[in-house]
Amino acid sequence: MGCKKSKLDQNNGVLDLKMHQPSRTNPTVYVKDPTSRNAQTTVRSENMHLLCLWTQRAVFIPTEQKDSDKIVLALYPYDGMQPEDLGFKKGERMQVLEEHGEWWKARSLATGKEGYIPSNYVAEADTMETEEWFFKDISRKDAERQLLAPANKPGAYLIRESETSKGSYSLSIRDTDAKGIDAVKHYKIRSLDNGGYYISPKITFPNIESMIKHYHKQPDGLCRKLEKPCDKPKAQKPWDKDAWEISKDSIKMVKKLGAGQFGEVWMAFYNNTTKVAVKTLKPGTMSPEAFMEEANLMKTLQHERLVRLYAVVTKIEPIYIITEFMANGSLLDFLKSQAASKLQLPKLIDFSAQIAEGMAYIEKKNYIHRDLRAANVLVSESLLCKIADFGLARVIEDDQYTAREGAKFPIKWTAPEAINYGSFTIKSDMWSFGVLLYEIITFGKIPYPGMSNGEVMTSVQRGYRMPRPEPCPAELYEIMTSCWKDKPEDRPTFDYMQSVLDDFYTATEGQYQQQP
Repeated sequence: MGCKKSKLDQNNGVLDLKMHQPSRTNPTVYVKDPTSRNAQTTVRSENMHLLCLWTQRAVFIPTEQKDSDKIVLALYPYDGMQPEDLGFKKGERMQVLEEHGEWWKARSLATGKEGYIPSNYVAEADTMETEEWFFKDISRKDAERQLLAPANKPGAYLIRESETSKGSYSLSIRDTDAKGIDAVKHYKIRSLDNGGYYISPKITFPNIESMIKHYHKQPDGLCRKLEKPCDKPKAQKPWDKDAWEISKDSIKMVKKLGAGQFGEVWMAFYNNTTKVAVKTLKPGTMSPEAFMEEANLMKTLQHERLVRLYAVVTKIEPIYIITEFMANGSLLDFLKSQAASKLQLPKLIDFSAQIAEGMAYIEKKNYIHRDLRAANVLVSESLLCKIADFGLARVIEDDQYTAREGAKFPIKWTAPEAINYGSFTIKSDMWSFGVLLYEIITFGKIPYPGMSNGEVMTSVQRGYRMPRPEPCPAELYEIMTSCWKDKPEDRPTFDYMQSVLDDFYTATEGQYQQQP
């Protein structure tokens, strides 16, 4: 919880304007979205003042009215959330009129109607992007994560674009190794001069579709024959771009997921259509003004390893923080669950690598987290980790939390320089990351077992470090202790940590399987 950045870009150069909003069942007050770059369009007219036009989605002023030739196919059905949206069925074809961020303007070729569509719900027609087995813009590592998700079985596969060879493709298949442990094998798909494709030069194919059909019938040199395409979670609806400060009436609380020292967490629906998580903050936890200042910064942090902040409710306490919903809850709770008890060490290392990736992004953006621990990491249905609660610790006004000796202060996760001098940096986050590694490898055990906060402070100051826990490999413990160097500057960067953990098992393996 808690990230911090230069104040220079907090307002993003955007004027605080009111907008005209058509009436709806659940009225929402739309205010400036700090990440909406084109929400304002200035129009100059002779002898007139500047007029600022504000619409719910970006205003488009094309230099020339010209229809696009781009035809897209709906991958999922969409009912439409707003009057200006274009609803469609799965498989429906549409002509794209304007492309802009997450929302495109399109015309249905079936009905002739026009409106806005979520760009991640469609793919260009008559291309591989419409195939269930094709995964666009996915790395080798993420392909492995997707294939090893619980919904998939051995024989699950996907085709992806090669990271190393532009314009080339790779086939990734879920398999089992000699010990019966799930693994992913990768095969390069090579191109012929005449436009064909092959994995083994013994047999070639006119296109990738015919290659897939062939390997569905027999392995023919692959590790196993292809079964089902990798499970592809339904794309999440993009958030209404300028729905930032929203009405409490637009949120319908459905299920209480948990409660903490500063409030509760609920599963809820926004405008009865979008499933979200809502964190409610106890009155007096923080100043609404201070929170909004920090939230404007928090919303600019957008990465696939960070929980996305959608909107806030600050006009009436308790403050609501609306974020994307993560089905498996906090990493701490998940590690203690029955489902986690079956996880092998490689998956625990992968959790660590995913968190390091998210923190590397925060590091790159010159932010800090301030409260990095398993309780503040969330887990999706497909076991992807996302960092949460960045941005809150700095604005909490609870004396028991802000006072370093307070009962709520997370002493066991906090670096000595942060405890002693209040010096929070990305390097103090790295110290916390080392403790988080301990939580992961011990399936959620409390760090420094049997020691009080006071004993931890005194012992760490004298050079004490937690010993290697029983299930922890020596190589991982070495990584852990590198996070706990006395001098902050001697601790590694998150960028380096991500690369080390990503390659923890693959450093000595070949990148691709040999040609069959």
